[in-house]
Amino acid sequence: MTSHDSALTGPALHGADRQRRGLERALIFGLVALVALGLFGLAQATGWAELRAQISRLGPAQIAALLALSLANYGLRALRWHGFARALGLKVTPGQSLVHFLGGFAFSVTPGRLGELVRMRWIGRETGWPAERTAPLALMDRAQDLAATAVILGLGLAFGWTGSALALPVVLLALLAAYVAVHPRLLHLAAGLGYRLTRRFARIFARLRRAARSLARFRRPGLVLGGLALGVIGWMAEAWAFHLLLTWLGAEIALWRAVSIFVFAMIAGGLTGAPGGIGGAEAAMLALLSLEGVPLEIAIPATAIIRVTTLWFAIGLGLAVMPLAERRAARART
Repeated sequence: MTSHDSALTGPALHGADRQRRGLERALIFGLVALVALGLFGLAQATGWAELRAQISRLGPAQIAALLALSLANYGLRALRWHGFARALGLKVTPGQSLVHFLGGFAFSVTPGRLGELVRMRWIGRETGWPAERTAPLALMDRAQDLAATAVILGLGLAFGWTGSALALPVVLLALLAAYVAVHPRLLHLAAGLGYRLTRRFARIFARLRRAARSLARFRRPGLVLGGLALGVIGWMAEAWAFHLLLTWLGAEIALWRAVSIFVFAMIAGGLTGAPGGIGGAEAAMLALLSLEGVPLEIAIPATAIIRVTTLWFAIGLGLAVMPLAERRAARART
């Protein structure tokens, strides 16, 4: 390649990157607007007076409790992240891990949550480890979330929830994905198959294949089971918050039914690949609440409020922490 070609290629690549980010932002804003319009339309059909009456049942103490349960989820999963980071051999402190983990939430509404991989960049700048060596950490984190939510949904089915015929297949699919993600040979094969089927994201699939070699560090039963326990307790905290919210709004629904609806909606939203599960999670939640006999004047505000106190609270927290993560990474690089 000539110097002239290089001069042309650089701006072209930057331009393509800006265009891609612009398209991603447009997709996110479009999905958020679509969900907001859908909820607005349902609210208008249900009646604003009824909705206001339901929302007025909540006071500052209840909202604080919902946010505290979300914080419990983030804190437990951040502790799990730190444990996996140390098992991988990273010399990071609990404070560093907390900043990395929470800061990554700022990018939760990127397609497939791929933006959360910014954590790898921060770790790389602070420790000198390339992304290929830290990628197994992100894989384990995602696999453990899948496994934890699948376990909770499986418990919901065991306790008698029959709200969706798709629940058992979703549990099995989530467990299969989690199993593949932590087994080097299967992950290597899955990455190769993924690229052959899509013919896209060659760099990501190549990194997955290289990362598969480092997964052996996470095969200790105590580490895996301990991480799974933290994930189950963390996600149960948010699911319990959903049950409390429904109760405070006047819905008569059993604990495990509410827990199952919340977790199923989270998994279903994630499986759509939409940023943050936007659209899919809300639709699943409303549909399943309706099947349980929860009236729309309760289901609509419950869905909106729980998404604000979980997904959007996490994003807000991530945006607040992200500048600190960037400053630390910048100082470590100089």
